[in-house]
Amino acid sequence: MSHTAFVNVSAYRFVALEENQLETIRADLLTVATQQQLKGTILLSTEGINLFVAGLEEAIEHFFDHLNTHETFKDLPRKDSLSTEQPFTRMLVRIKKEIISMGRNEVMPAKHTAQHLSASEFKQWYDQKKDMVVLDTRNDYEVELGTFKDAIDLNIETFRAFPDAVRELPMDAKNKPVVTFCTGGIRCEKAAEYMLQQGFKEVYQLDGGILKYFEECGSTHYDGECFVFDKRVAVDGNLQETQTTQCYACRMPLHPKEQGGICPHCNGNPMHGKKTEQHPS
Repeated sequence: MSHTAFVNVSAYRFVALEENQLETIRADLLTVATQQQLKGTILLSTEGINLFVAGLEEAIEHFFDHLNTHETFKDLPRKDSLSTEQPFTRMLVRIKKEIISMGRNEVMPAKHTAQHLSASEFKQWYDQKKDMVVLDTRNDYEVELGTFKDAIDLNIETFRAFPDAVRELPMDAKNKPVVTFCTGGIRCEKAAEYMLQQGFKEVYQLDGGILKYFEECGSTHYDGECFVFDKRVAVDGNLQETQTTQCYACRMPLHPKEQGGICPHCNGNPMHGKKTEQHPS
């Protein structure tokens, strides 16, 4: 593992869980994660699991071996990156209404979801200059740091605003291939299914999101950095931590040229700035 000490893993799965199972699962995963000295956040709901954890390599593998003993969590697709420091401060396992908040009960990816598009296929479409709509489903402060070439920015502050923003898309977008993407895949999976329900004919989700794309294709066709929801703040196309930091008051990302002075987002007063979400992925 070279000189890098910590493995950072994000993973999720939309899978139907019984509400009366959640507390037992929560206690079990918290116990094992704590025993392995992992830190991060695991979200559980009746629609599945969403996790962001970091720890030493052996501990991470032990934890995922344990996850594999739960049939519903077996072989979770992972997005891994490395860091020299632990990017999280504590270990939390929480039960939520949704593992990613959209507020649309009719969207149930565990029952039906749009087609996944692999990173290599997505790159090939770009290489071929395919006539497609590339839709960034992330929040505005994430898009500001970087996005795919010619991607549509919906200019939303939270993922809950996505359904309303979709209504503002050009009508011809409903008749073109639409590729939705986000950081790790979870938001675009919900977004793509919602768009299918709204009459879009051909919708895809980038499998594994930007992080999997960086892992397999580097930064080709991507401009800038990718915001991540931990102490690293952002990573580049090589999945390496960048010099971008975060305002201590409002948590908005700060480019190197903005650092050392008053935050341009809140002017040092968090009441005047926007708060970043904790773990959308």
